[in-house]
Amino acid sequence: MRKIPPLNSVRAFEAVARHQSFSAAANELSVTVAAVSHQVRQLEDGLGQKLLERGRTVTLTPAGKTIYPLLRDGFDQIARAFALIGAPKEGDAIQVSTTRAFAERWLMPRLASFNEIYPHIVVHIHASEKVVDLRSETVDLAIRYGPRDAGRLGPVLFDDEYIAVVDQSICPVDRQPTISDFYNRSLLAFKWKNQALQAPSWSAWLARVEHDTTRDFRISWYSEETLALHAVERGLGPLLCSNVLIDDALRSGRMHRVAGPALPGFTYHLIEDTRSDQRRSLSLFRDWLLSEAKSFRETALNEVSGSWLALTS
Repeated sequence: MRKIPPLNSVRAFEAVARHQSFSAAANELSVTVAAVSHQVRQLEDGLGQKLLERGRTVTLTPAGKTIYPLLRDGFDQIARAFALIGAPKEGDAIQVSTTRAFAERWLMPRLASFNEIYPHIVVHIHASEKVVDLRSETVDLAIRYGPRDAGRLGPVLFDDEYIAVVDQSICPVDRQPTISDFYNRSLLAFKWKNQALQAPSWSAWLARVEHDTTRDFRISWYSEETLALHAVERGLGPLLCSNVLIDDALRSGRMHRVAGPALPGFTYHLIEDTRSDQRRSLSLFRDWLLSEAKSFRETALNEVSGSWLALTS
């Protein structure tokens, strides 16, 4: 016969240890903070030793560190077992984390097609530049951006490159724009949140373009990538940006590419917690996302590259 403490107390401790927060655990379990604290105390009293150190932050005691990984994996196994016989239900929800610009410019315009196919699945989008921990936060999968890395846990969606673009309203009407057309305007740029990335820069782009080097360009800086994208759409000047994020505007003709090089960018890749539950709804979203990425690689990016070759041939 198994000797197991009250499961509500065990579940409360596991949630607090995973979030390192009583309030976050209470939100997850839909109970009060006082109830979670009482359940953990009950478990500690039954075991005769402390599992958590309470203070400005919550930390695990040596005993807590010993049992937490086993309990965490045990609850994951239980969730997996029930997911095997589960099916998507009305209102089934998944949590997706990605960067703000990618969510706004690539993912959200495509979500309507997913909703048409799977109207019973609700997709919650958590847009943040912060790299989330899928285990400690209630996120099912993440789409992140960075250098290509063979050690990534999930598949690559696609790579990007950085090109200079400008709104069609300030372009010459009879030819492709060049950077020399915009000496009287500021070049638009944004601050990168991840300082570790070697971000493509206007100086690197200008070094590969013929222009009057005796004249200086002004650079107008934005604190967010999405703000810079809105600025270029309003004709405030050229922007050096990811061709993935500007693809729709280029193909529609709202944006034109400024003659010049394409600088190497980074990779959009999928991050999954392989130990998380394999709900049918999550598998369906993952498969749909990979299919959309494949279609994008084969059509949208090729169309932009093809149009650029036509212009320069």
